[in-house]
Amino acid sequence: MTLRTVRRLLYRDIVWSVVFVSVAFLSLFFFIDFVDALEGIGRNGYTVWHAAAGSALEAPGHFYELFPICVLIGTIYSMARLAQSSEYTILRTGGLGPGRALGLLTALGVAFTVVTFTVGDYLAPITEREAALMKAGFRGGLQVERSGAWLKERRGTPDGERSISINVARTGARGQLEGVRIFELDIDGRLRTRIEAHSAQVSEDGVWQLEQAVRTDWPTPEQAAQGARVTESRFDTLAWTSTLSASVVAAAVLPVSTMSTVELWQYSRHLSGQDQAAQRHEIQFWRKALYPLACVVMVALALPFAYLHARSGGVSLKVFGGIMLGISFVLLQNVSGHLGMLRNWTPWIAAASPGMLYLAMSLAAFGWLVRYR
Repeated sequence: MTLRTVRRLLYRDIVWSVVFVSVAFLSLFFFIDFVDALEGIGRNGYTVWHAAAGSALEAPGHFYELFPICVLIGTIYSMARLAQSSEYTILRTGGLGPGRALGLLTALGVAFTVVTFTVGDYLAPITEREAALMKAGFRGGLQVERSGAWLKERRGTPDGERSISINVARTGARGQLEGVRIFELDIDGRLRTRIEAHSAQVSEDGVWQLEQAVRTDWPTPEQAAQGARVTESRFDTLAWTSTLSASVVAAAVLPVSTMSTVELWQYSRHLSGQDQAAQRHEIQFWRKALYPLACVVMVALALPFAYLHARSGGVSLKVFGGIMLGISFVLLQNVSGHLGMLRNWTPWIAAASPGMLYLAMSLAAFGWLVRYR
């Protein structure tokens, strides 16, 4: 039996199993999202079609999160079925050794990794952003956090360096920023200018168009000694120039799931450059960068199931074991991320630890089964 024939047999069986499991999971999550969205029907023109569209827009994000688990379950099902029908035993007799089998599945895992990365880095951020904006449009806005989103920048002026802090309370129904407050402090930490605006739009070149703005300017101690007073000015529209681009602002006010790997890296570098806490986004960056490689770990975890005898349990029992393995992997990833932030771990270690642990477990189990079973 040629290697090409073996590859075609294994790949066809595994791919169809993974596709079937993926469709089943996506259908389940679409139904859950759709039922959850039904409670908003009838409010502000929200219809059942909007609920269905919003649920469909969230499907690529679910696919990205669930696909490694689908790879694990589908591969376990295929390998266990081949072992139960003795087909895998025939393949081993025909020359499919452990090293060659591991190499074949690793190549397939790399292909699954490419699919996961493409969906997670290109399709899912776009659809997640559209889903968030759609919900914001019907709910009258998107609440950022209890204290709002904070952005910082430093800027050189003729009067010296200024430190600028910007607070955004929420986003509006059309995607505009609402409840904007801008604080400018001089090099000595004194408040020099405060701008409050009802709403704002940020252009790609960093110009903020502030609506219904109130600007308050404080004099320096020298100017105050000469009789200068605090001045307050009101504007229907005020153009305020900033070094913060629209992409950085969107990263601050929209959910992390709407950001690609590159955007997470750029935003974490921006936070570090402004002396803001960046560890959360650094961990998210490494998780997003390394998460597609979980597909390789999943196929490595599934391979030992091909070396279990039929009396070691039926296919359904092995699939159940695969589901438990997948759930434990997701839980460990979440726990590792939270522990990384609490314990101040190196971000890439916090993100890579679950995958490295499960890969070591799979290779150890595979080696033991090949040697003793």
